[in-house]
Amino acid sequence: MLDVCLLGTGGMMPLPERWLTSLMTRLNGSSLLIDCGEGTQIAIKEKGWSFHPIDIICFTHYHGDHISGLPGLLLSMGNADRSEPVTLIGPKGLERVVNSLRVIAPELPFQIQFIELDGNFQEICINDYIIKAFKVNHNVVCYGYNIEVARAGRFLPEKAAENEVPQMAWNRLQKGETVTLDGKTYTQDMVLGPNRKGIKVTYCTDTRPVKAIVENANKADLFICEGMYGEPEKAAKAKEYKHMTFYEAAHIAKKAEVTEMWLTHFSPSLIKPDIFLRDTRKIYDNTKIGKDGKSVTLDFLKEE
Repeated sequence: MLDVCLLGTGGMMPLPERWLTSLMTRLNGSSLLIDCGEGTQIAIKEKGWSFHPIDIICFTHYHGDHISGLPGLLLSMGNADRSEPVTLIGPKGLERVVNSLRVIAPELPFQIQFIELDGNFQEICINDYIIKAFKVNHNVVCYGYNIEVARAGRFLPEKAAENEVPQMAWNRLQKGETVTLDGKTYTQDMVLGPNRKGIKVTYCTDTRPVKAIVENANKADLFICEGMYGEPEKAAKAKEYKHMTFYEAAHIAKKAEVTEMWLTHFSPSLIKPDIFLRDTRKIYDNTKIGKDGKSVTLDFLKEE
């Protein structure tokens, strides 16, 4: 199961009921953040979740509303006696940007590991997360992310027997181990069927609509996308500053055939995004307005 929570849904500046941009997921004891705007650690506390298990922090880009909460979060994690390393992922220049912010958080009891993205697409596997970063189109280098959880195929005893796999190895192979017995090596594919459908969350913000978003969001269980503006008259402004409207996001969701879309990263001038929901749903009907603390638990499809 993958827990997903929108911690902050604001763009540019925080509002009394809207923290700046951040998403948090939890999977098998490991937590992941995408972006860390101002107020992120307060939003985590308000949700009742913990920042201690955060192992991975991904950044879409380095505008202040997406990274300004990082120094405080790192300090709080250090004060909570964290000792395990934290992996940071983001566009090229990540280490320089983070080290500049760490002037106010110079000493931490844990190591920071950096993965700098380069090119149009990169896949990274950490813990049980499959993280796929894809370049989008903002006025600085910016990436969207797929967070995926794979699901192995069913155990097939007849396949194990056909491949002469000893029964004592079955359990370990199902857990993904490679087993060597009496000089012979056995692998997971010798006892399992084809991979089953996993879980996929696509997160994309601060961009114009581009083909890469449609391609990467294809069939996502949850598509979280920026809707900077709901007012139709602000379409030109969205183009000028390389953001998206509700309606552009809805067209992407429809083309990508996602299961559900949450809108986020609202302009400070967009006080009541709900009033534009009806028109947005005319394009993609399963659109929902993101709110701080909005969460869902995604599970694998039940099999008959």
